[in-house]
Amino acid sequence: MIIGITGTLGAGKGTVVEYLKKKGYKHYSVREFLLKQIRKLGLPENRDSMVMVANDLRKKYSPSYIAEELYKEAEKAGGNCVIESLRAPGEVEALKNKDRFYLLAVDAELKIRFERIKKRNSETDAVNFEEFVENEQREMNSTDPTKPNISRCMTMADFVIDNNGSFDELYAKIDDVLKDIGLGDLVK
Repeated sequence: MIIGITGTLGAGKGTVVEYLKKKGYKHYSVREFLLKQIRKLGLPENRDSMVMVANDLRKKYSPSYIAEELYKEAEKAGGNCVIESLRAPGEVEALKNKDRFYLLAVDAELKIRFERIKKRNSETDAVNFEEFVENEQREMNSTDPTKPNISRCMTMADFVIDNNGSFDELYAKIDDVLKDIGLGDLVK
């Protein structure tokens, strides 16, 4: 079973991943894949570099290139896996054509999400509120297949989780998704 994760910036995608990892899922991250590429190129480790490198890879190889590379790794490893941070519809379309793939979208209110990214204090999230909103708008609705369109990816999701509450509420929603896809034995 492979679960893909998409969602708005700061919605809690990483928290969903951490919970799934505790349930034995192997983790494959678009962010980490891109950071490796950024380091090879000697670029600054920030959101602009991540977006630029991702767009370049999609242009050079295919709109689904990054997700397909991570899927190959996940398939080779076997077992239950989670691929975090799918942002382009081509990525989602390619993975939806695979066996036993489900897409989970995570969303939350804008101000809650901004507070979360400030707390996680990641270098790629060192932005003020206006920059945060601008970054999200840039990644939400592109018609270019090589660029992010988070909004479209979220409409393609098999499940959407609203993450405005507590960790326990989020975990209960994830458990409900696992039950719905027939993995109720992972719910404890």
